[in-house]
Amino acid sequence: MTNTETMTDPVDKTAIRDAATVIVVRDRGARPSVLMGQRGAKAAFMPNKFVFPGGAVDADDARVALARPLPALCASRLEEESRAGIAPALAVAAVRELWEETGQILGAPAPWPTEIPKDWLGFAGTGHRPAADALQFVFRAITPPGRPRRFDARFFLVDAEALQSDPDDFGAAADELSHLQWIPLDEVRGFDLPFITEVVLAEVAARLHESGPPPSVPFFRNDDEESLFLRLRGGARPD
Repeated sequence: MTNTETMTDPVDKTAIRDAATVIVVRDRGARPSVLMGQRGAKAAFMPNKFVFPGGAVDADDARVALARPLPALCASRLEEESRAGIAPALAVAAVRELWEETGQILGAPAPWPTEIPKDWLGFAGTGHRPAADALQFVFRAITPPGRPRRFDARFFLVDAEALQSDPDDFGAAADELSHLQWIPLDEVRGFDLPFITEVVLAEVAARLHESGPPPSVPFFRNDDEESLFLRLRGGARPD
């Protein structure tokens, strides 16, 4: 979920924005940990909370071509209960937010075939294009009504081994998250976490011994009328 907006941001507070969040896991086979940082005290959405890197999909994300596409199973799950063709933009947003907020590179060495959008100049300067083949779509949640910001957030799991950067080097990160660190899963609940993050962490812990994308994805859907806990099994529903 987005980590950049403050009280003065000119954002439509009634809109539900598509968003992508990245859960980077390290040392699965030993003592697994996840990459998290702390949101600012003045943030309108989840101030002071420890969160995964992530944020809203930008218009330019649909213009960026992936060097490697999402796994077909993940793309199918992303299209369900969503507008047709949204999967690549969500994957691109996930890679961009990971880069902006942590300085970590999830990509492949490759030239850019078209004009580089402004928000991608730094990433392109590393000699990489975004790659989504290592991402696994594992959770989806819509922010409940009544919150200052609402997002339709898709959570992606990826192993630190897929990064093209030093996982301990956050020197290229923007200042959107503070206290960036690898937090062991057996310690993470001692941090100030949003409720939905705790739910997602339980799903991640259950998947640590699984190698491929899940056959179905939990979907915590909060509409104005009701809250439902569903599972996405494939099958797109266009607008």
